[in-house]
Amino acid sequence: MTSTLEGALLRLAHKQSASPHEDFTETLSRSLHAIRTHLNMDVGFISEFVDDRRYFRYVDADNRDAVICVGQSDALEDSFCQRVVDGRLPGLLTDAGLHPEALTLPATQSLPVGAHLSAPIRLSNGRIFGTLCCFSARADHSLNGRDIAMLQVVSDMLAGHIEARLQEQRAQTDIESRIALAMEPDHMRSVYQPIWDLTQQRLVGFEALTRFQCGPAQSPEQWFMEAAQADLGTVMEIHAIECAVQALHHLPEGIYLAINASPRTVVSPELSQLLAGLPLDRLVLEITEHEVVDATMYTHIAHITRSLRDAGLRVAVDDAGAGYASFKHILHLAPDIIKLDVSMTRDIDRDLSRQALAAALVRFAESTHGRLVAEGVETDAEMATLRQLGVGLAQGYALGKPMPLEQALHLARTP
Repeated sequence: MTSTLEGALLRLAHKQSASPHEDFTETLSRSLHAIRTHLNMDVGFISEFVDDRRYFRYVDADNRDAVICVGQSDALEDSFCQRVVDGRLPGLLTDAGLHPEALTLPATQSLPVGAHLSAPIRLSNGRIFGTLCCFSARADHSLNGRDIAMLQVVSDMLAGHIEARLQEQRAQTDIESRIALAMEPDHMRSVYQPIWDLTQQRLVGFEALTRFQCGPAQSPEQWFMEAAQADLGTVMEIHAIECAVQALHHLPEGIYLAINASPRTVVSPELSQLLAGLPLDRLVLEITEHEVVDATMYTHIAHITRSLRDAGLRVAVDDAGAGYASFKHILHLAPDIIKLDVSMTRDIDRDLSRQALAAALVRFAESTHGRLVAEGVETDAEMATLRQLGVGLAQGYALGKPMPLEQALHLARTP
């Protein structure tokens, strides 16, 4: 084995075990090139069997004008590949022109095919995905059993990558189907949790939250996380916001509505289009994200929200106190509202450390002309402590659970 092929195989094996998110196309292309050049063949390809046809998925050749190219297909029965898989041809032919079965195939004379090596790409369930093949126009009697064994080793490695990719594609399809189902009418609905002014003891707004009425049974956070992992996060978030903002047409003047969006959704053109024409002075955009956002994204968010804030939109940072990312959001985005995370408000009446951090955030909000909203307030004792610390706004089960729009409207209209 040459050092070039050995290095390629070691990299392939390492990627398969240690880096599931490697570049799939690059891995297959590099492996194909390595084995073809090692065998000194004119053309190498990876094929896929679909119904009764063979499709060339990857092709590697010395000549740019190779006789086959990616995307082409032909009848499976007329191929060397099928006859190697079913045993009518051996995996190694040093000279196809000397084999009676090979001579029945038109390609043997038309290409022509001299030396030919082929190994099935077999998945773990026994299904044949296709083949890994190399061939040359000339015969090569130096090829031997070690060469076909090496081709099979590479084929087995590629099978692992291909199977992982197929599993990812099936998982993606399943998620897309679930997300599509979740966004059908009556499967996704908005509920509204009241936000109260603790000092004046009056209702000032609602946070719009999403509830799902279809399977699988999982939390809203899991739904949105799953959508984001499948690159459908913005689609689902925009749909949720579309449902939520319908409440603005019914809520009394002076009552604001808070909507949630991840940084990726904030910078999407779909959100700007959706907000156009809405009364922005009655909207609060809560930016939610538990992962670190880079400087470029912060700049983009600031640019997108600048004109919206000039038109009255307020920006809030969610989950303050829950981790490093939320504090980065606060420092970079200069929000109008800071949402104190439930992990901070829970048992704050009995925890001096939580009280100290909440008090520091109150002073920070005051110095930056912002306001603090405590989330997850569940007891009168927590509410009293927050009021003493100077936290002006709060929401939680002690003040009102998330409710349907009709109930929210009744609450908003009650003197």
